[in-house]
Amino acid sequence: MPVKDIYHNHVKNALIKDKWTITHDPLTLKWGKKDMYADIGAEKILAAEKKGRKIAVEIKSFVGASIIKDLRDALGQYVLYHDILKRKEPDRILYLAIRQAVFIDLFEEPLGELLLENQRVRLIVFNQKTEEIIKWIP
Repeated sequence: MPVKDIYHNHVKNALIKDKWTITHDPLTLKWGKKDMYADIGAEKILAAEKKGRKIAVEIKSFVGASIIKDLRDALGQYVLYHDILKRKEPDRILYLAIRQAVFIDLFEEPLGELLLENQRVRLIVFNQKTEEIIKWIP
């Protein structure tokens, strides 16, 4: 089993507060002989549509020595998981969960703005102290 990110429970609790049902902890992504794990799988029933919305969440702490290295690693994992989910569970949307401070430091700067403008990554921005989701992008 994979090692959980230091903010794993914070994000899990934030999703639960936002009325998501945790369906997988972790979500197994098997491709060929390789096993990989997205941190969380969740579902939210939309009463008006009578069907659920399913997501996978990869949580990244960005506490390494280099925020750019952390970003490269996170984006590489995100692309890999995104492509596997597209084939295995096309109705499940992948999100990268990051702290609000990381969002401000990275995604409100030109480099992060470029990634968001080109729709390279979907984000869940959370507050680790209140365990609440601040925003969903896009």
